Amino acid sequence: MTDILMTMATLPAADLARARAFWHDAFGLDPMDSRDGADFYVMAGTTVLVYETEFAGTAKNTALSLLTEHLDHDMTELRTHGVTFHDYDLPGLKTVDGVADLDEMRTAWFDDTEGNIIALSEPASAEMIERVRAIRSGAAPA
Repeated sequence: MTDILMTMATLPAADLARARAFWHDAFGLDPMDSRDGADFYVMAGTTVLVYETEFAGTAKNTALSLLTEHLDHDMTELRTHGVTFHDYDLPGLKTVDGVADLDEMRTAWFDDTEGNIIALSEPASAEMIERVRAIRSGAAPA
């Protein structure tokens, strides 16, 4: 499989125009390309395909994960665009003001307008940030 041209995340949308407005308002992104009921965005070097389907919002798992170095700032920014973060009180997972403190990450989850669950996480240490950067660059983490 040496001829792979691109890897992308794929998110369904029941209403592509509504999803497009969400991506523009929440992330400041407009599609890099649009065709045949699908929009292509690029976020931190990853292509995200948002396509129209009647099955949007049926998954109950995290569909997209975003890593940041500034979780609190980014949550505040997203909240100004109407994003509401989930609160959980489950065995092994409890959030406070939308944030779960996990072993190596602080994480918050929210839904896009199409019901897809998106995680926003901040690595808990400088070492973990460097590991993420190494993975992103294609280098094996130390």
